[in-house]
Amino acid sequence: MTLLSSPTSQAPAQPVALVPHQRTGFWGVLRRSFVLDLRALALLRVATAAVILLDLAIRSTDLEAHYANVGVLPVSALMDHAWTPYQFSLHAASGLWQAQAVLFAVAAAAAVAMLLGYHTRLATVASWLLLVSLQNRNPLIGQGGDDLLRMLLFWGMFLPWGRVWSWDARSRPAPAQLGYFSAATVAYVVQLALLYWCTALLKNGPEWTKTGTALYYAFSLDQVLLPGGRLLYPYPALLRFLTFAAYYTELLLPFALFIPVGVKWWRLLVVGVLFGFHLSISFTLYVGLFFIINMASVLGLLPPMALDWLTARAAPHAARTRRWCPSLPTWPLPWRLRLERTRPSTADGRRLARTVSNTFVGLVLAYVCWWNLDDVAVLRPAGHLMAAPVRWFGYLFRVDQHWGMFAPAVFKDDGWYILEGTTNTGRVLDLNRSGAPMRYAKPASVVALFKNDRWRKYSENILFVNNAWMRPYYCNYLLRIWHENPAHAPLRHLSVVYMKEVSLPNYQVSRPTREVLCDCEPVKP
Repeated sequence: MTLLSSPTSQAPAQPVALVPHQRTGFWGVLRRSFVLDLRALALLRVATAAVILLDLAIRSTDLEAHYANVGVLPVSALMDHAWTPYQFSLHAASGLWQAQAVLFAVAAAAAVAMLLGYHTRLATVASWLLLVSLQNRNPLIGQGGDDLLRMLLFWGMFLPWGRVWSWDARSRPAPAQLGYFSAATVAYVVQLALLYWCTALLKNGPEWTKTGTALYYAFSLDQVLLPGGRLLYPYPALLRFLTFAAYYTELLLPFALFIPVGVKWWRLLVVGVLFGFHLSISFTLYVGLFFIINMASVLGLLPPMALDWLTARAAPHAARTRRWCPSLPTWPLPWRLRLERTRPSTADGRRLARTVSNTFVGLVLAYVCWWNLDDVAVLRPAGHLMAAPVRWFGYLFRVDQHWGMFAPAVFKDDGWYILEGTTNTGRVLDLNRSGAPMRYAKPASVVALFKNDRWRKYSENILFVNNAWMRPYYCNYLLRIWHENPAHAPLRHLSVVYMKEVSLPNYQVSRPTREVLCDCEPVKP
């Protein structure tokens, strides 16, 4: 790992040249695309930690429903239907929601430490470990943004994103250079490119590549449609243009990350376009934290001129903050947990550590590229490139990834849920509307039926035939929480009904059909 810039203070007031000594030769030119600013990495760390805290806050509202044995996925069902022998999960060690609450609190503490840059390496490792554990506990509510958040933490364990703008940096001399290059910076840049390339290549349906109707069908899905999408929906020509614009943005924009000439301008272009791209998604489609995670992920690409501008404007506020900011104690950690350097190292020791780290990261990056190539069907017309026995590493360290949002084509099956409960007196109630009399009419906002995007994703997964095993657990959970409220009328039967409404071309409207996903009755004492 080599630092490549002129000596500067931790928060320079003047612009800083990232590469003061021009490197010559092919490799010197090639590496320019992978030199990152330490300040950009610090912003990436802060944004990643903030997203983790937001994710924990949202998930914590469903501790019992999503992570306890009395919820929709008991540990026994997880092990029987949604587990691989190479996974691990501390959250699966107990089926009590109280145990989940403790783990959530530990994860939040680790994320706060990472945000502040306090024992940064240890906090990053702990955050990665607990995030993997949490995602493994309930894979039925996961989405593509979770894969990206997990990979940001994984590569972050090998990045010096606590070297500046952190609590750890207060007790260390300012870095002599701000430019940083290593195998981890290569992995970070390549990971972002793989994300968008594979997203585009997986979208090989005619709606994306030929007819340009993908966004028409996406905005036909009431389960994800937001007001912004509703405004665009009546304009087919505009939707066709935006479909191709989205497809070719994902396919072509990543190439700009590898152009070794005018790197700062290409990176500004990439960051600006992707910020606008994901911001537009947030106004049109209900995708949970997906857009926030993607926007946070590109902050490490910010070039020095953008960071100089930011530093100059943030410096006065930072000075005021330091006056009242308390000092955190430097608690001694057991030697087995000390992942940060605690004593001066020798040149040979540093060289060995760099070699081991870069070699490991390089091997994992090659594995990740292999995994993604295997995932993109257009590049493997016959069979899989990666044999099943080799996949254990991806599942164990959770570097497995799939970037198939709305791929290969957009779902055509839309609809809404009705929780049809029958009381002991024969009345039929809709539990989705707090026990109001049953009504089969389509609600004004289908999105409003979901408490959060985790529940929306769960309701999407429960529709698949191979996930039919999930349905009785969901039905029994609904019955239990209904009867926990003494004001609710006792039910003798509950049906989870899906009003299926297939999306048709040219703004045609299909007639909804009633599909009963599962029936259940209260367990008699």
